[in-house]
Amino acid sequence: MDKEEIKVTGEQLISKVKELIKEGNVRKVAIKDKQGNIIIEFPLTLGVIGAALAPVLAAVGSVAALVTECTISVERK
Repeated sequence: MDKEEIKVTGEQLISKVKELIKEGNVRKVAIKDKQGNIIIEFPLTLGVIGAALAPVLAAVGSVAALVTECTISVERK
């Protein structure tokens, strides 16, 4: 499995997470603060679509409101 880290601002966070979800080859996403502490982590499976994503995106939105800079850690297939 490949791992990648992407630095984003709080404003970019939701759009970047949505973009990663659309790619379809992402297994797990973790959002970390500036110090590298995991704020939120969630798995993405092939069956997660539509309404099932709403709580995840709501949580990501809450995190985005609290941080100015963060890192998205992505685990791909």
